[in-house]
Amino acid sequence: MEYLNYEDGKFSKSRGVGVFGDMAKDTGIAADVWRFYLLYVRPEGQDSAFSWGDLMLKNNSELLNNLGNFINRAGMFVCKFFGSVVPPMVLTADDHRLLARVTVELRQYHQLLERV
Repeated sequence: MEYLNYEDGKFSKSRGVGVFGDMAKDTGIAADVWRFYLLYVRPEGQDSAFSWGDLMLKNNSELLNNLGNFINRAGMFVCKFFGSVVPPMVLTADDHRLLARVTVELRQYHQLLERV
């Protein structure tokens, strides 16, 4: 069985070692940042460790850099192929049905994530 450790030791709620739900909430760090990081470092084949420095590094290098790169590429695509203007979108009835269905699924997904 693999474990997620805390900095240089083990999580221990009784000794106050680690970060637990209420503490994570009190940091002001968005829940999605916590989710991203914990999924990124989850122990699969060996133990892994939570560290504040690594949380910051992964958030900046993996999450924000990749998101920034995606936004930059999308912007460059619009500039290159659409004269820097996002063309108007004309939705069909099928598009509206799909968007309604996706919206329902996303709401349920967000509700489930907030319960965790």
